[in-house]
Amino acid sequence: MRTADRGPDRGMDDGPTGLQSFAVLLRRMNSEFNRIAHEFAQSQGLHPTDVQALIAILDAERTGTGAAMTPGRLREQLDLTSGAVTACLDRLERAGHIRRVRDNSDRRMVHLHYAAAAKAVARDFFMPLADSTDSARRQFDEAELAVVVRFLDAMNDELAQLRKDGRQP
Repeated sequence: MRTADRGPDRGMDDGPTGLQSFAVLLRRMNSEFNRIAHEFAQSQGLHPTDVQALIAILDAERTGTGAAMTPGRLREQLDLTSGAVTACLDRLERAGHIRRVRDNSDRRMVHLHYAAAAKAVARDFFMPLADSTDSARRQFDEAELAVVVRFLDAMNDELAQLRKDGRQP
């Protein structure tokens, strides 16, 4: 049985692939990630929003799209006011986590970069998470991992669309 525009009917509450099971597992994982992020923030004297900003800056550098993170893009991504982004970036810069670099061709444009020394601090802190992630990955073969990656990509796309459409709860 297929429901309109929603793919195969896998049931709202039935079994390990039901919507309720997914919701519980995603909330549990999100909760664990939040706990780890809060512990990192606390260990560095940062606000949890600062950690979200660091992640956004790091991810922008790693995508290789050439679109460096800017204060404006960060404001949009984190849904913060200009003042809140400025305060966040000031804290991160004072703590040595980021560098603000003016664009050579347009001096009005500021690019945000994760400082190398701060990356090392984060890498040391998050190494147990990386090890746990690798341990979990090794429990699956390539075909299974491809499905997991496809699901995570689809989930991220859906969440981004909710935000763009203003339908987020």
